[in-house]
Amino acid sequence: MVMIKGEAGIRYPWYVRFIFWLQRRKYGVELESARLWGRMPKVFLALTLLYRAIDRHTSPIEPGLRSLITVRVSQINWCSYCVDLNSAIALERAVSPEKLADLPRFGESPRYSEREKTALRFAEAVTNTDCRIDDALAKHLRAHFSDDALIELTALIAFQNLSSKFNSALGIPAQGFCGKPD
Repeated sequence: MVMIKGEAGIRYPWYVRFIFWLQRRKYGVELESARLWGRMPKVFLALTLLYRAIDRHTSPIEPGLRSLITVRVSQINWCSYCVDLNSAIALERAVSPEKLADLPRFGESPRYSEREKTALRFAEAVTNTDCRIDDALAKHLRAHFSDDALIELTALIAFQNLSSKFNSALGIPAQGFCGKPD
């Protein structure tokens, strides 16, 4: 695990401090990951705007499914911080605790629809670099998602891979937002 030295003396620009304030308002604390991204203020701002553009109310991917995808990608990438935070968000979005607990075995779970299973298989194939999108998965994707929805789904998966790999590589621990489903 990589350890990052403390924050003593770091001066964040006003817009980073504003994002921290929003996080304290929503979560009660600043997110540990944000403190590190905040050391690259322009990158942090761009990432924040990108995430907000992907995870919006008008997305063709329903909120619960977006959360399930972010948790599953985080599980694959061994990011306890992301699993914790994204699981809490999933519960806020009315994903049941039982469904969340079944996530590592979604393929066999009766709690998941075919649309959800297809999206999660796609998330696993994109995240696991030794996998490819085969013709059968592509056919299932086309049956459940429009072109625009598929682009958004892919963007969400790519963003969560960036986020969870960054946090996992730097050893950012869970902040206790949610009990960690395995």
